[in-house]
Amino acid sequence: MIFTEAAAFSAILARGLERGRKMKLKNVLIVVKDMEESVKFYKELFGLDMILDNDGNVIMTEGLVLQDRRVWEGFIGRGVVPENNASELYFEETDIEAFAEKLERYNVPIQYVNRLMEHSWGQKVIRFYDPDGNLIEVGTPMRASLD
Repeated sequence: MIFTEAAAFSAILARGLERGRKMKLKNVLIVVKDMEESVKFYKELFGLDMILDNDGNVIMTEGLVLQDRRVWEGFIGRGVVPENNASELYFEETDIEAFAEKLERYNVPIQYVNRLMEHSWGQKVIRFYDPDGNLIEVGTPMRASLD
């Protein structure tokens, strides 16, 4: 039965793509072990607010979804691998020096991948892990060249 449902979904998807429609990315989900701590972390450092708390899933502003680790592991039947460096959340901040100072003063120690640095193309960035080992990058906005 699962195969037929997957085949039906694939057929619907193919028809939609053939008609020139594209899917819309709605959210990015990350797995957390302590929901309360994670909600606080993203609120205090990034200003994200909780939109919905749905028993193991919290939807925050800007499209971030936090899912309880036990719920996730129950769905996929596998353990979570923190600090796997396979993806990152990317935020932009115009006053990155002030944000770097905010990180230094945060009440929970931050595990840095790289402290504030400047790339050869002029963008300043800082990379670190959230309390659950999800990689985060904060960078200054990049301007598109009109040349």
